[in-house]
Amino acid sequence: MLSHELLQDEGVLILRPLAALEAADFAALARKVDPYIETHGRLRGLVIEAQSFPGWSDFAALLSHFSFVRDHHRFIARVAAVSDSPLLSFGPRIASHFLAAEVRHFPWAEREQALDWVRQA
Repeated sequence: MLSHELLQDEGVLILRPLAALEAADFAALARKVDPYIETHGRLRGLVIEAQSFPGWSDFAALLSHFSFVRDHHRFIARVAAVSDSPLLSFGPRIASHFLAAEVRHFPWAEREQALDWVRQA
């Protein structure tokens, strides 16, 4: 399950993975984000808040996740990964090689700083 919140006035998307991600999560996310991108051209930023990464429910969910990233990364200026998880703190270093967005990790205690950083894009 992927909770998402679009701060329309700021052009910021906040994602919170709460349980194993499903293909339907990314379809719902696209329905929310695509109209905003069509109107505004891009998102200022994406904040991913996760104490830990719950994984994917199945292979279809993994493919949906990759497809969503492939189709949307060019329209996002900054990505902030907020987590104390060692896996998620290392992820931005890898992701920065594949994404058009500027990617940065923030410790869990710095969630507000992460949000402020993406707002500045």
